[in-house]
Amino acid sequence: MLQFTILNFEDWRSVARDLRCREICPADVQFLAPDESGLFCNAASSVISPSLPSNPTAFRVPKDFLTLAEDVGYHRAPERWGLLYRVLWRLTNHEPRLLQVATDDDMHRLLMMEKAVRRDAHKMKAFVRFREIIQNGEKHYIAWHRPDHFVLRKIAPFFSRRFKAMNWAILTQDESVAWNQRELKYFQGVNRSEAPSSDDLEDLWRTYYANIFNPARVKIKAMKTEMPVRHWSTLPETTIIDQMLKDAPARVADMIARSEGFDQSARDYMPDPSQPLTLPRLSDSIRQCRACELHCHATQAVFGHGPVDARIVIVGEQPGDQEDIEGKPFVGPAGEVLDHALAEAGIDRSQVYVTNTVKHFKFDRNGNQRLHKKPNSREVRACLPWFEAEWAMLDANTLICLGATAATALISPGFRLQQQRGCWVESKYTPRTIATWHPSFILRLPTQTQREIRMAELIADLRKTVRSE
Repeated sequence: MLQFTILNFEDWRSVARDLRCREICPADVQFLAPDESGLFCNAASSVISPSLPSNPTAFRVPKDFLTLAEDVGYHRAPERWGLLYRVLWRLTNHEPRLLQVATDDDMHRLLMMEKAVRRDAHKMKAFVRFREIIQNGEKHYIAWHRPDHFVLRKIAPFFSRRFKAMNWAILTQDESVAWNQRELKYFQGVNRSEAPSSDDLEDLWRTYYANIFNPARVKIKAMKTEMPVRHWSTLPETTIIDQMLKDAPARVADMIARSEGFDQSARDYMPDPSQPLTLPRLSDSIRQCRACELHCHATQAVFGHGPVDARIVIVGEQPGDQEDIEGKPFVGPAGEVLDHALAEAGIDRSQVYVTNTVKHFKFDRNGNQRLHKKPNSREVRACLPWFEAEWAMLDANTLICLGATAATALISPGFRLQQQRGCWVESKYTPRTIATWHPSFILRLPTQTQREIRMAELIADLRKTVRSE
């Protein structure tokens, strides 16, 4: 068994290249994790390597793999190096398309690591707060941050570009970096207690946060997801969160009083409630809807289509270009994909009611083309009463949400399509609610392999609604 101690991506790349050239299989290699403290600070060679067999053979790997491997190298999991070499081995032997197989166990683990690193890097950009100190008559700015992974070297160049004319340092528990307006210098990590704790800049942060705080959109769980509590000790603005939450109801009432008529709803355009409500009456009334600005540019509102006794309701995001012209949902390219998926799943489209969360086409112009543009939360909220009225008219018991917009609007704002796709959930409309890929998402995928994988998943999700009837 060959054993290697690897400290960073470049070390792994060098060792992995030699191992693969000499056709050493992953089962004969063990990558050891060193003491994680000061992980990247050793200036000397960090590879401890035994002698390797001779007779190397050449090989090539996709550039995308190297990009993925570099990001995964910033992850904290000790098994990352062995996992990367196993995927390298498989890629260069008998599975050249492995990178496109997101359902493979090894690839899934790598992609989850890469996602965690990207998220941690994003949090570092968002949550680093510099404090001012004076050294030898010059201003210096120091911040302490606690990342989940080893992302400092990934993010430090960003700060050197953004704060090019400042002398600053970012301290973490693993390692630290300083910028002297010319170059980045890395040194040992430090404890939180060694970083400065307060200065006049904190008042500026608090003032800024208080001004951008929207009391009408307070969601504590979501806020803690985006701003994890473990970072609060280094964020000066968090000291005023409790008071702002206490003041939120009064501020919301004041905002409503000062914005009369701003937040219209489709309910203002519903048919006369004294008359029986039917789908045809709803379809006629929607032509007059002015609840949001989308009606100004779209050709027409596109109402749902299907039998009133449909047991399955399929909801997308919004009409597309062709739907906007013809006045019916899912008649364009995405509709063709949906028709094929329904047929493969054994579902008769003529027995399904199809509609959209937003009834007008939102787009940007590019010459003569009208390019889809995602509706914002106000447009979705304003249009939602039309769907609710449709649902009330139908005899359906199964709701299928196509894409993230429909899922977050009809299931929960916190719904995550990537993680919860294909799972039965209970919505306020029916306990038989499921979300899956939108056909237009499948059409936009760059490779045929990716499109085939997602199409198979869409069909499998649709089949679940038949099997469980």
